[in-house]
Amino acid sequence: MEPGVTPSDGSVEGKQWNVVGHIYTPKLHSENAMIWHAIIPDGTGVPPHIHPAQDEWIVMLTGNLEVAFGDTVVKAGPGDTVKMPMGIAHGISNVSGAEATCVFGVAPSRKLFDLFINLDGVTDPAELVRISAEHEVDFLPPPAE
Repeated sequence: MEPGVTPSDGSVEGKQWNVVGHIYTPKLHSENAMIWHAIIPDGTGVPPHIHPAQDEWIVMLTGNLEVAFGDTVVKAGPGDTVKMPMGIAHGISNVSGAEATCVFGVAPSRKLFDLFINLDGVTDPAELVRISAEHEVDFLPPPAE
């Protein structure tokens, strides 16, 4: 990582990704950590998944999100920080009626930067799960009905 500033309208390597309808803009990427700005439209989310080798967090800027840890759902709004430790399943959803913006981070970065490169624009759920598993993010199977 080079010292300096990533401007508010800039990103790492000029990258920006559309991942499951969310717009992710990487702001910092090193071996030790990755941070990205996220725009999360109402009615979207990320199904329950596990990062087996990374801690993850969200710092809320605007709007509201719900984060599920199994049967426990926590709500987060502007200024809140959501902590998602490695090995703990979590799912993220925006059911607030408005767009949410936040800053996500993971430590260490491991394969997440490459994961987002590979997920950019992918819409097929099975392909999302397959690509994610190749990059150390494991989605849980849908609940039995």
